[in-house]
Amino acid sequence: MSLDPVALLKHYHAALNAYDACKVKAMFAEEAVYVSPGVNGRIAGRDAIIAAFTAYFAEHPGQRAVDDEVCRISADTARSLWRLEAIARSTGQRVNRPGTETVRFGGDGLIRHVEVIDA
Repeated sequence: MSLDPVALLKHYHAALNAYDACKVKAMFAEEAVYVSPGVNGRIAGRDAIIAAFTAYFAEHPGQRAVDDEVCRISADTARSLWRLEAIARSTGQRVNRPGTETVRFGGDGLIRHVEVIDA
């Protein structure tokens, strides 16, 4: 059976929007890498990624991200053009952030690598 990276990426983004750490954690390979200016660089390992996400969503509990476009880049990789809105709990500051996210999946459908670039 072949992967559908577009469907997998859309499923991942839906899980992030309804953030449940256990569900999102199950989508990542143990050795996954997440690269984003939103987390100040590079995070290696599923547990570290989920810890960073959990801290982020605690600070931005109402975050909503929308995919404006999702496309297949290769047999195991998809890219999304997205935008998100959130309000920081500690400051009340509104966050509006557009960007591009490229996600590579393993043959098992688990996320191996994520790279986020802010627009």
